[in-house]
Amino acid sequence: MNFEYFIAKRLIKGKEQKSSISTPIIKIAISAIALGMIMMLITVATGIGLQHKIREKVAAFNGHVIITSFDNNSSVESLIPISVEQNFFPKIPDVDGIVHMQAVATKMGLIRTDSDFDGIIVKGVDEHYNWDYFKEYLVAGKLPNFKGKLNNEILISSHVARQLAFEVGDKVITYFLKKNTASNTQPFIRAFTIAGIYNSGFQEFDETYLFADIRHIQKMNKWKDDEVGNFEVFIDNFEEIDEKGQQIYENIPSTLDSQTITLKYATIFEWLKLFDLNIIGIIGIIIIVAGINMITALLVLILEKTPMIGILKALGTPDWSIRKVFLYNAAYLIAIGMFWGNLIGIGLLFIQDHYEVVGLNPETYYVSTAPVFISAVHIVVLNLGTMLLCLFMLLIPSYIVSKISPTKSIRFQ
Repeated sequence: MNFEYFIAKRLIKGKEQKSSISTPIIKIAISAIALGMIMMLITVATGIGLQHKIREKVAAFNGHVIITSFDNNSSVESLIPISVEQNFFPKIPDVDGIVHMQAVATKMGLIRTDSDFDGIIVKGVDEHYNWDYFKEYLVAGKLPNFKGKLNNEILISSHVARQLAFEVGDKVITYFLKKNTASNTQPFIRAFTIAGIYNSGFQEFDETYLFADIRHIQKMNKWKDDEVGNFEVFIDNFEEIDEKGQQIYENIPSTLDSQTITLKYATIFEWLKLFDLNIIGIIGIIIIVAGINMITALLVLILEKTPMIGILKALGTPDWSIRKVFLYNAAYLIAIGMFWGNLIGIGLLFIQDHYEVVGLNPETYYVSTAPVFISAVHIVVLNLGTMLLCLFMLLIPSYIVSKISPTKSIRFQ
């Protein structure tokens, strides 16, 4: 046990045994550290959680990379068919990190009831479609089963179901315009049955997409059984989406194009990038405020212990050793604040993650509740960063120790 640690320990015990002038200020400083840690944990967990959740929802409806014909690239409806007999389907040999690839097609339609109507996009999918995301979003009924013979099951959003007063098991009459025909030609009419109702909370998609068997679209468009509208590719690491998107583009025929969802929905993802700046800004402000509180507490503590400093100097103790005494003491106080901050902050995040107490406006944030995502790495980095930055800020005010005169300080009251 070194000298500085021993003195710091005695100093801490001395504060615990009796009240002093610095006690309320130290309590305020500890509270500031605790509150700051709580706010940083919540900021990081909800900020990153929101980014991940929105990424998941966009990918659920589009995949991470979309392969289309150039003629279909700017259209919400599949116009030119693509054969599934491709050397890149269902796996691109030269691109690692692809976990799934699926063939889909889209067609614009109109749902009509006795009293209302609504325009939708019917997304045709087959038995190999990845329903993993929609298991979480399913709020009623079941997911459609497109194995075997052609069937009329559909998955509809709660937004459309609520607007048109539909329930699971209801018949949905949908109209589709015929292409390249006279204006007075009767439209295609399909009677679907609602198998399930989903709610992703992403209103832009929920109010648009209805999921049906892709064979309906193939028949209406007079496509062959092996022709689809486009391919959706899922990758295992979203951080590599730009790199994987370029690799996929280089491994598909020149007649096809590929586009990542970060480009297709650039506005959404540019908005998400702002969260990184917001998180950094908020953490920076919180650490500065907490550091200023600790500086105030340290200065008051130094002022209160001026006679002790004089005695130590008279005994020949170097200034740096005395400064370390107060820095050790400050680290102890910071650790107390961080302990309570972590305990309360992680507890609040646990409650939000399991009980979804805090809600959000889905029209603005694309989610109905504040999502939470935090890992042990985030917690460790926040704690180490806070401790180191606060101690670094305390180096300058601790320098005041070297300016204290032993003869004057011993008589200081």
